[in-house]
Amino acid sequence: MARIRYSVVIPAYNEEHRISATLEHVLKYLAERNLRGEIIVVDDGSTDRTADVVLWYRRKTYKVKLFRLEHQGKGSAVRHGVASAHGEIVLLCDADMNVGFEECEKLEAALLRGADIAIGSRWIGNEECLLSQPLYRRAAGRVFNFLTQRLLGLAFRDTQCGLKAFTRDAARELFAHQTIDGWGFDPELLFLARRLGFRVEEVSIRLLHDYRMSRFRPIIDGSHTFWELFQIFWRDLRGSYPRTVPAPVPAVTEQVFVADSSSREAA
Repeated sequence: MARIRYSVVIPAYNEEHRISATLEHVLKYLAERNLRGEIIVVDDGSTDRTADVVLWYRRKTYKVKLFRLEHQGKGSAVRHGVASAHGEIVLLCDADMNVGFEECEKLEAALLRGADIAIGSRWIGNEECLLSQPLYRRAAGRVFNFLTQRLLGLAFRDTQCGLKAFTRDAARELFAHQTIDGWGFDPELLFLARRLGFRVEEVSIRLLHDYRMSRFRPIIDGSHTFWELFQIFWRDLRGSYPRTVPAPVPAVTEQVFVADSSSREAA
């Protein structure tokens, strides 16, 4: 039996109006390229018809899978989805990504160049992506990135982009240590990647979101996410995360932001 190439993990919370277009987009991408893949939708305790929509697609194709959880947060949903993934490449994809999923080809190319993790970046040479964001999102993003750099030492420009790719081995090892249930799971993953000696590339992609239906609440979710950054910092001080030789400072190129770590060594 042919191996599964892509495992696409999609966390979803009250996405009945957007998940259908995203599933159609991803299924079309896989079919046009004749790729063997699976789409794992993790319903994070939705109170609308998100699960019913996904089940309709599940009856149409075996490629779509659904897991239903109590509402805990995006980080928890992604963690459960990755635990069920069988693909050679594990892709994280937001539920509103009804255009732009094909940008994952750039992330796969980074993995083929030797990276263990490739993260999309809307902030490297993509002014159009920035201008599409509401002003409050751009301001919050700048503050958030400043804190991730100061608290966690992460020199990435866009830790929160919804499109990320992992080799299967990297995904399994990273998510075995990932603990943050909310929106702060992204910087925690990248912090763990550095500690575990994985090579990370931040790749310029073109990805536009429809922020009119965003589930992110600026004050409530923003405050909680900032608090999660301090949780990561505190857990590290307590020795809760694995420790390896620190990675060197990342280098920047015109289109690709690369973080090369030293070879893996036992903690």
